[in-house]
Amino acid sequence: MLGKNLKCEFSLSEAIGQLVIWIILSIVTLGLALFVLPYYFIKAPINRTYVVDGDGAKIAKLDVQVNFGDILGHALVWLLLTIVTLGLAYLVYWPAVIKRLLNGVKMVEL
Repeated sequence: MLGKNLKCEFSLSEAIGQLVIWIILSIVTLGLALFVLPYYFIKAPINRTYVVDGDGAKIAKLDVQVNFGDILGHALVWLLLTIVTLGLAYLVYWPAVIKRLLNGVKMVEL
């Protein structure tokens, strides 16, 4: 019996589309959108990832279960920390976001 693996089906066109949307949002919000960007930038590929068996058949889908309220609360705290630390906290913000998202991942059987 072979083990299970992860297979991500997040395409280059999806990544480019997301990048364009976030550039526009960043301009419109004068950069404030950059504090929720890490959540959606990382969440999208995770949500397009499947658990596959040894034969390559999809057996489950990963689903990040973090809502906008959780994201906004966390982002506001880090926004304040980033202002106080003159931008240095933003470097630590990304790993904190990754941790929160990975802790919110559930496997949904297909």
